[in-house]
Amino acid sequence: MENRFFVDSKHLSPEALKKKHQLETDPSSRKNHMEYLPWMEKIESDVCKNVMEQMNSFDCLKYTKKDVKTALEHETCTIEDFKALLSPAAEPFLEQMAKRARLETSKHFGNTVYLFTPLYIANYCENYCVYCGFNCYNRINRMKLSMEQIEKEMKVISDSGMEEILILTGESRAQSDIKYIGEACRLARKYFRMVGLEIYPVNTDEYKYLHECGADYVTVFQETYDEKKYEQLHLLGAKRVWPYRFDAQERALMGGMRGVAFSALLGLSDFRKDALASALHVYFLQRKYPHAEMSLSCPRLRPIINNSGINPLDVHEKQLCQIICAYRIFLPFVGITVSSRESAQFRNGIVKIAATKVSAGVSTGIGDHESKYSGRESDGQQGDEQFEIDDNRSLDKMYKDISDEGLQPVLNDYLYV
Repeated sequence: MENRFFVDSKHLSPEALKKKHQLETDPSSRKNHMEYLPWMEKIESDVCKNVMEQMNSFDCLKYTKKDVKTALEHETCTIEDFKALLSPAAEPFLEQMAKRARLETSKHFGNTVYLFTPLYIANYCENYCVYCGFNCYNRINRMKLSMEQIEKEMKVISDSGMEEILILTGESRAQSDIKYIGEACRLARKYFRMVGLEIYPVNTDEYKYLHECGADYVTVFQETYDEKKYEQLHLLGAKRVWPYRFDAQERALMGGMRGVAFSALLGLSDFRKDALASALHVYFLQRKYPHAEMSLSCPRLRPIINNSGINPLDVHEKQLCQIICAYRIFLPFVGITVSSRESAQFRNGIVKIAATKVSAGVSTGIGDHESKYSGRESDGQQGDEQFEIDDNRSLDKMYKDISDEGLQPVLNDYLYV
């Protein structure tokens, strides 16, 4: 495992330091990452098998320039074509890929770009994921917003003009239980037309409850589809159970959610294989649930508190652009989100080619929207951020920049009747 992922340990108590060191150095001290915990629901599905067979057999070096040219000539992109477009052989064809991706985006989405903002309501976490600022061994300012504080934050965001919100928590059932998240969804319905969730994976009945509370869609990052690397990076907590996380989107759809979003965190493992698996996860689920709205994100690693050395060392912007273009060509109907992890310059460019959704007015901290949106000092405690963002443009600035590019910013396109 690469040492660059580990957070600074100087702030830990002797007991915590000992436990952390044991988890990092002694694999036998960790629970089996493929074994379900007693409360975790198992579902019968062949999606995981199909995805993993394709990913494990993917040899990106076997594809040639001829394979890439053939893929770009096909009207419909097959799985083999998609593999070729993700391969190193496709790098010299990035301009051609961008032209094809732009055509597909225009055909299915017009010139629209959707805007949303995330709202972190708690940063307590019970997992030890060594690359994440929220992990339980990282000493940060922890906070859980009360319903009064959540509503205050939501009103500030709503007053800015935003109509879609993504509610996030750290992965702690003890601090952020389903009832707490459900109440936050009910509040969000007062202020927003679209409500998304990015929380710990839950069972089908819990997704059903959250949908009834007002949630429209669920985002789950698999982080990496590489089972071995996943085991090395997720050392403690429910998140360690790889297959339960994999099936989260399908359980959400079974629970009635209108849409689901998928992602790997590029830079944790072989980014080409993770990109392939992310898109195939969508591809195979889309065939089982053709009514569902599905989208892909493509985040890269970002620095965190107590470890500024965490960066996507092997995933550069050119490679990220290649992945996003390949996504669009392979899955022309799927939404593609590019978050504020990326620079304003990159996001301004990629929305003209393949991305269809971007965040604006972003904070990854807890309880600080009033200070960030109004410039006034907060009158209460604030929780530390999950990671550093790169693009901190406000909604107004993002709206203007998108319009200046000749695109149409969209705040909402869904009405309940």
